[in-house]
Amino acid sequence: MNVGIVVFPGSNCDMDTRLAFEEVLGFSTKMLWHKETSTEGCDLVVLPGGFSYGDYLRSGAIARFAPIMDAIVTHAKRGGMVLGICNGFQILTEAGLLPGALLRNTSRMFISQDVYLKPCSQLAGMSASLESTIPLRIPIAHGEGRYHVDHDGLKALQDQDRIMFRYCDAQGQVGVASNPNGSLDDIAGICSANGKVMGLMPHPERAVHPLLGLEDGLAMLQALGNVPV
Repeated sequence: MNVGIVVFPGSNCDMDTRLAFEEVLGFSTKMLWHKETSTEGCDLVVLPGGFSYGDYLRSGAIARFAPIMDAIVTHAKRGGMVLGICNGFQILTEAGLLPGALLRNTSRMFISQDVYLKPCSQLAGMSASLESTIPLRIPIAHGEGRYHVDHDGLKALQDQDRIMFRYCDAQGQVGVASNPNGSLDDIAGICSANGKVMGLMPHPERAVHPLLGLEDGLAMLQALGNVPV
């Protein structure tokens, strides 16, 4: 699988993402500068975490207008895979590729900690092959991670099996106590109607090797290589 990794001014997880996909998983990668206008040759395009354009206005609001985004929208419309991690998820909602918005955490504080995720969707390429009864321990690091969508939007996500991950505890139980940011319905990640555009706030690329202290992200990223392109 060929993976394109977008680099915006302010991206700070682009090299982590490249190392995870290339050095650990063995996929072919290339960096896509925000001023480029093509994703040619990419099966998967990843929008990594960070603070694109300094997160001025609001997270992802300026990055949505970067030249590369037109190519990413075209890639998605052709059925190509797109993954947004943290700031990348925020950008995907701003661009209209995923519904809803990411708001300030209910604590009004930046949160950096490990959380547990419950794989939910059998539609999303990242979660379909994961065991729903085995929670995944993955880091988060965000100030605007509280997922919100209107009533009809939430019902569509629920009815169409598009909730990719929910926050849970170490035993896999979903509830307020394990929700770090106040996200609606404990949502940590969602996907598009065809399951190929995916966004999540946690950072699987930071949990792929024993030296990092966490390896649960490995299965999440590996699963993307099994999606037909």
